Amino acid sequence: MRMQEPQPAGPARAPRSALLGVDPATASRDQVGAHFADLAREVRSAGLLDLVPSRYYGRLALNAALLLAGLAAFVLVGDSWWQLAVAAWLGFCGAQSAFMWHDAGHKAMFRGAPATAIGRIHANLINGVSYGWWVNHHNRHHSFPNNIDLDPDIGRRTAIFDMSQYAARTRWQRFVVRHQRTLFFVLLTLEAYKMHKTSVLAVLRGNTKRPWVEGGLLALHAVIYLTAVFVVLPPLLGVAFIVVQQVVLGVYFGLIFAPNHKGMEVRRGEESLDWLERQVLTSRNIRPSVLVDFLYGGLNYQVEHHLFPSMPRMNLGRVRPIVRAYCARNGIPYVEVGIVESYREVAGFLHEVSEPARTGAAAVAS
Repeated sequence: MRMQEPQPAGPARAPRSALLGVDPATASRDQVGAHFADLAREVRSAGLLDLVPSRYYGRLALNAALLLAGLAAFVLVGDSWWQLAVAAWLGFCGAQSAFMWHDAGHKAMFRGAPATAIGRIHANLINGVSYGWWVNHHNRHHSFPNNIDLDPDIGRRTAIFDMSQYAARTRWQRFVVRHQRTLFFVLLTLEAYKMHKTSVLAVLRGNTKRPWVEGGLLALHAVIYLTAVFVVLPPLLGVAFIVVQQVVLGVYFGLIFAPNHKGMEVRRGEESLDWLERQVLTSRNIRPSVLVDFLYGGLNYQVEHHLFPSMPRMNLGRVRPIVRAYCARNGIPYVEVGIVESYREVAGFLHEVSEPARTGAAAVAS
């Protein structure tokens, strides 16, 4: 299925509720719009919004087994350059753990204190990322996906989604923009580092709930991680281990999230679309399979996840035909492509958007 051509960012119109911290599936009809309220009623009646904690117990156990296998290999392999393979495996395990904190943050796994505890364990302790910072950041993204002015996922990127962003870029950033079709993917190697840095700054500035808890867990992660690496490994190998593990973690993060919205409709200013159109028009699915669902942690069902963020990931595949049929009946474009095509579309979009920067057409605006 061909993606919808990105639309130019239009003028601000009457605002709709941001629904920050509110589950759209339980929000009022006035907040989310009639389209979505009707769809949500159908989905709720099918029981697809109900929690399935028993299924998540299995996922948590599998993640723990994968991580423990990697830690056992780390100890057994010892002072050997084969540790770089172990580092890559642990980077993969870290990203799989991120799916756990993601679902916990959306209350799709459990509610209340258990969700927060699982989120902090998998984010702060295992990965060195502030759970509190991430939840706040991610909720704002869900409220305003692909909105240049309001989506923090766009704001923290060097790559641009619209040439109006070019003038504010530094000389180095403008170089990146001119070549962003390639450099966007290259710079994913720094994604984990950037998340660590942002997390520490958020805690130090008090931009998280319970910063002492968040900061303490981040510090504990750093102490355990660095001590283990440099007790077991000599300095050079230890540094190489850290680099490989963090690069794999960051690239995996980036490749999971890159296809979700890049190349879809770009918006600007106060949001005027209702919840259903806002999410569907800006999101892209990756065609599912058992392997794809595992590797993408259910985020390949991006349309469904954005419509129903608190839905357990195990139900996203089941709600997909309902959402597709509803969109077809109401003339709302629904985009789903294969893995290779998704990255091709992302690269093509980044290249097209940055064309004026390469031809010199952006000189006047800058």
